[in-house]
Amino acid sequence: MDYIIAALGNPGPKYEYTRHNAGWLCMDVLCNALGCRLDKGKWNALVGNAVIANRRVLLMKPLTYMNESGIAVRAAADFYGILPENILVLCDDVNFDVGQMRARRSGSDGGQKGVRSVIQHLGTNAFPRIKIGVGKKPHPDYEMIDWVLSRFSDSELASLRSDILPRAVQAVPLIVEGRMEEALEIVNRRGAA
Repeated sequence: MDYIIAALGNPGPKYEYTRHNAGWLCMDVLCNALGCRLDKGKWNALVGNAVIANRRVLLMKPLTYMNESGIAVRAAADFYGILPENILVLCDDVNFDVGQMRARRSGSDGGQKGVRSVIQHLGTNAFPRIKIGVGKKPHPDYEMIDWVLSRFSDSELASLRSDILPRAVQAVPLIVEGRMEEALEIVNRRGAA
């Protein structure tokens, strides 16, 4: 195995279309595009294998709940000897509106507790990530946990499925190949292609 792509989210049907599961939604689109499934349980995650840009890639959805995502990511990375720069994380981000996303080579957790867990367990923030906008809290008094565990509206899901998630998936092979500048151009632009 040469690379890991880890989608952050929470397991169980009640979280399926919540904002915190944007990473899992992105992984579903990626798996559909690759014609593969995450159908094995290992390292407290659902995993599957794929070949992307001629590299063997482990695809995973940690089942540890968001705040402990790093446990599963670290276990898989240790098993295969994968360096952090070869681990792509797909996650939600409340700092961006639905319909926006950002890719980064590295950086802080930005308040995203799953990314924080990955940073803590890998001992570095030097791994790429695609952050999918899920919108800011509608009101300052709104509890963040309630916001990220709220479901996307039908129109928000339609926007994600028609433009955002396909663009993220388009950038994945570029990131795996190390062509980050090209990936950044695809992911960080606003609006539809």
